[in-house]
Amino acid sequence: FRKLGLSLAKDDIVQLKEAYKWIIHPQLSEELGVPADGKSLFEVSVVFAHPETDEECHFLATACPDCFKPAKNKQSVFTRMAVIKALEKIKEEDFLKHFPCPPSSPKNLCVALEIQCNNGAVFVAGRYNKYSRNLPQTPWIIDGERKLESSVEELISEHLMAEFKAESFNFSSSGREDVDVRTLGKGRPFAIELVNPRRIHFTAEEMKGLQQTINNSSDKIQVRDLQLVTRSAIGRMKEGEEEKTKTYSALIWTDKAIQKEDIAFLDDIKELKLDQKTPLRVLHRRPLAVRCRIIHTMQSEYIDEHHFRLHLKTQAGTYIKEFVHGDFGRTKPNIGSLLNRTADILELDVESVDVDWPPTLDN
Repeated sequence: FRKLGLSLAKDDIVQLKEAYKWIIHPQLSEELGVPADGKSLFEVSVVFAHPETDEECHFLATACPDCFKPAKNKQSVFTRMAVIKALEKIKEEDFLKHFPCPPSSPKNLCVALEIQCNNGAVFVAGRYNKYSRNLPQTPWIIDGERKLESSVEELISEHLMAEFKAESFNFSSSGREDVDVRTLGKGRPFAIELVNPRRIHFTAEEMKGLQQTINNSSDKIQVRDLQLVTRSAIGRMKEGEEEKTKTYSALIWTDKAIQKEDIAFLDDIKELKLDQKTPLRVLHRRPLAVRCRIIHTMQSEYIDEHHFRLHLKTQAGTYIKEFVHGDFGRTKPNIGSLLNRTADILELDVESVDVDWPPTLDN
C-alpha cells in the first residue's frame, strides 16, 4: 500500500480474529447444517495447540519487558492482552528485524485440545414474600458452620437450578430483611442469574408452573411475577434500591405505661431527619459511617399500656430497629427519645418495597 502511495488508517486494518470468523463461520454452517451467529448466547469454545508457532511472540519480551509480568493465576506471561500491549508499543522496524512479514507458512496442523459448549446466562426475576421469622435471606454460615437449615435464596433457587439445568447461580435483591423480619404485601423484588443453563426456552405458562412449584414446596415463602428478564433489566432493580421508599409495621414495647394521647403526636411528624451511625449489629460487615435517613410519615396504633404498633414510610436504607430502640444513642432522634422513655421493638414486618420492577404479571 505504501509503495502505491496509499495510507492505511488503524480502522482499515481487519483484526485477524475477525478475518478468521469470516472464513470459519461459513465452513461450520455447512458442516453442521445450522446457521453460525457470532453474537449468539450459545458459545462453542475450542482450545487449539500449535507447538511450531508457540514461541513466535517470545521476542516481544526482550523488546518490551514491562508488558510481561508474572501473575499468580496465570500459567504463562504471554497472555493475549500482554502481547497486544507489546505489539502496540514496539516500533515497526524493530518488529521486522525479528519477524518475517508476511510470516512463513506453517508446516504442521494445529491440534484441538478441548471443546466446550456453553449457554449464555439466563436471568429470572420476581418478587418474594417471607412469612417466617426464622429464615435468613441468604445461607447463614459462620466459620463454616450452618446456623439455620435454609434461606429464601435456596428455597427459590433449587427449583430454578433443576428446571434450567444450570451449573450455578447468583442471587440479588432490592435490599434485604433480617432473619426475624417478615416481608408482606407484594413482596421484595429479586433476580437470579443462572450460569450455563442446559435449557433456556420457557413459555409464560411454564414459568407460571415453576412459580407454583416453588410456592407449593414451602409455607415460609411465596413468589409472584416470576419471569425471564435481560441482564440490563436487573440494573433497574438496583437503581430503585436507594431512591425508593419502604413501608414497615413495627410492634413496640415501652417501659413506662402509655395512653393513646401519649403517642398521638407521632402521626403529625413528617419528613423526620435521622442521623444513623452504623448499627452495632452490622458493624462487622459495614463500614463505620453516619448516614442521614428520612422517615416520611408515621401512623400509631394504640394496643395497651405498654404496646403500640407503628406504621412507617421511610427512605430505603433506614435501620428501623435502631430508630425504635436508639442503639445506645447511635440513631438520633429515635422513638425512645421522642417519647422520653425506653422503647424496644418486638416484631417488624416489611409491608411494601416501592420499586416498580419487575413488571406485574397476571398471577
